[in-house]
Formats: sequence, structure tokens, C-alpha cells
Amino acid sequence: MADQSPGSVFNKGTPSLAPEGSAAVVASLAAAVLLLSGITAPPAADAVTVEQLLFLEAWRAVDRAYVDKDFNGQTWFRVREAYLKKETMNNRAQTYTAVRKLLASLDDPFTRLLEPERLAALRRGTAGSVTGVGVELTLDAQPGKLSELVVVTPLLGGPADVAGIRAGDFLVEIAGHPTAGLSLYEASDLLLGDVGSEVQISVRSGKKPVKQLTLIRQKLTISPVSYTSCGVVSPTVGLPKANAEVAYIRLATFSTKTAEALREAITEAQTAGKAGIVLDIRNNGGGSFPAGVQVARQLMDKGDIVLIADAGGVRDVYSADGKALDKTTPLTVLVNKGTASASEVLAGALKDSRRATIAGSTTFGKGLIQTVVDLSDGSGMAITVARYQTPAGVDINKIGIEPDIALQADALPTDGPGVCRVLSSPTAPRIF
Repeated sequence: MADQSPGSVFNKGTPSLAPEGSAAVVASLAAAVLLLSGITAPPAADAVTVEQLLFLEAWRAVDRAYVDKDFNGQTWFRVREAYLKKETMNNRAQTYTAVRKLLASLDDPFTRLLEPERLAALRRGTAGSVTGVGVELTLDAQPGKLSELVVVTPLLGGPADVAGIRAGDFLVEIAGHPTAGLSLYEASDLLLGDVGSEVQISVRSGKKPVKQLTLIRQKLTISPVSYTSCGVVSPTVGLPKANAEVAYIRLATFSTKTAEALREAITEAQTAGKAGIVLDIRNNGGGSFPAGVQVARQLMDKGDIVLIADAGGVRDVYSADGKALDKTTPLTVLVNKGTASASEVLAGALKDSRRATIAGSTTFGKGLIQTVVDLSDGSGMAITVARYQTPAGVDINKIGIEPDIALQADALPTDGPGVCRVLSSPTAPRIF
């Protein structure tokens, strides 16, 4: 899912296009758009069409917001002129094709067109409800090779997770279609389908042979936060207090509901007098950037949370607001290869501020921010607008965040009761 970035460009719309047939209005709007875009209005015989106006709207959104002002080594104004001359845009499907080609020229898989139905699906996912097999994907692009689909994280308890698909696995084939060179949304189209229907996929894990799996599509409602009260944990976990009890809080995603749900969980832990909190963001692929900042502010009373940088350097800083709900309880954050994006923002902030101990394995390394820009026909675009940096100025993209304490992948289960059981054993690993 695309990250919802901060800043004034998020969800910016543009005036609705005039309906086809309103020639006078269209001509007037065309002249206005061209004037604002710095284009000299062409003669009436070459009047810009409604479809070309939509294309110009998309071009302008990238021009204003895109992180790379070199536009992948292209002169963006010349690109615009070339596309208006060479691309046929007589209907909406042709216009969408032209926009896709325009965005593909940036060589950025995360900057993409969202047709109306895809935009609606993205927003449903951010609200905490998705349909499919429960897997988040990204692209592994190597020079001279077709891009490959890589699993960022499987949804805990979803069809992909139950089938054994793990972060870092490659999807080689979906429903009989080789995935090399597919875009994220082409892959999404193949994975989506009616609830209860089957989809066959081929998966490669490291150097192991490719395995064939049949998954049953489900409607998946993501509960952003779950809470488990652990009893007394072993002294080996690293808490100074004897007979310490801890709270286990699982953050599955960052959505519009996450911050309030976490507030309730922290309050429950405080009421119970827990001596430590284990915050599990393993296999949390991110979601809403603002939700990630809100969560950090509940746990940090001071200091920076994340730096937002573009080609010109750091342009924005998000900091704690001095209103932390819990700034002192010993805190451990569990991470792994499936911890990505907004989850890495949280982990980086808590690590650099020394508010928490980070335990597990190196995170995924998705440090790009996409904002969603609405287009006037109900479609939209996800546009890469900036990069995350941790408060210490570390660019995490393709690098990830190193844990303070390294743990084997199977050191702790992924469910609350299982984690509590391991932490209470005499051989429990150190995590604090």
C-alpha cells in the first residue's frame, strides 16, 4: 500500500473538468490550465481536449511534487510537449495509457496512476480493510534485468501467511502469469478476485526450489492493535525489576484507527502496573505516515521523530509534542525484514532518541514517501515526494534499520500468548 505522506500536497484535488460538449467552458478552462502551466495557448483549430487537460493535470502534479527535480534525467517540459504531440488521447483509456507511460519514464515503481477503483481500494486499505490474499509487495529492480516482485510482509493470519509466505520471498508467477516486469498494480489485479476463489502462485524463498501454492482469497479486516498481558517474565529478558510483568502490544498496520487503539493499550498496561512494554511491529509494512508520527508522539516526550528530505536536502522535521502518554516505561520494539516504511519511521525515532531498545533483524528499507494526489475525474496518482531520514540523519531507503539486539527469526513467536510463553521461560532471550 502507498504511504500517505505529510505536507500540504496530500489529497490535493483540482477543479472538476467540464463535461464533454460544454465547448465554451472547456475552451476557457483549457486556456487557464495552459496559462498556469506556462504553455502558450495554441490556435483554436488545435484546441486542447478534455482528455489532454486530464493528462496536463497529471503532468503538473508530478512537476510540482516529485522528489527528483531532474525527473530521471529528462527535461520535464519537453516531455510534456512530446507526449501531447505523439500520444493519442481520444478517450479515457488512451489518456490513462499516456499517463502511465509518462510516469514510467521516471523509472520509479512507486509513482503510479490510480484509476478510480484502485484509488478507492487504496483508501479502504488505509482504513483497515482489504480483500485478497494478504500480502504486501514491492519491486526489486536490478540494472539490465526485468523487475521482480518481492514480499514486503504477509498479513498475520492471512492466506499468504498461513501458506508460509515470508518477507523477502519472490513471487515468480501469479495465476499462470510470469511476474518478471509486472507493475505492482498489474500484480494486484492478478491477486484480487471474488472472496472464496482460488489463485495459484509460485514462490521462491532464497535459493530453495520454487514452490507452487494455492491460496483462497478472503476479505481481510486488519485489526491495527492487539494487546496481551504477560505474567512474570524471566530475568534473562533484561528488565532490572524482579518478578517483572510486561505488556505485549502488536501493531499490525498504521491506519486511521491505530493511534487511538494504541492509546487504549498503553493505558491498560499502565493501569496494570506493567514493568515493561514489548511493541511488536514485525511484518508491519507501514500504511499511514501521520499515524506513525502519532504513535511516536505517544511514546516520546521530546526530540525529533523523522526528517523529510528531497533533492535539496532536509525540508521538514516532525518532532515530539511534549504530550507523550508513556515516556518512561522500559520499551522494546520487535522488528524484522517485514518492518517497512512508517514502521521504520517509528523504529528509527525510538532508537535514535534512546527511548526504546530495537530487537530482531534488519528492517526492509523502504524510505520513500508517496503522497496521493486526486485528479478531477476521480482517479489519482501516488507520487514519490520525499525520503525519510531518521533523527540522526540516516537515509534508510534500501538499507533499513539495524537492531540494537539481534534475534534469530524463530526466537519469538508472532502471537501474544506465544511471546509471553517464551519470555517467561528460563532461557528467554534478552530483549530489553
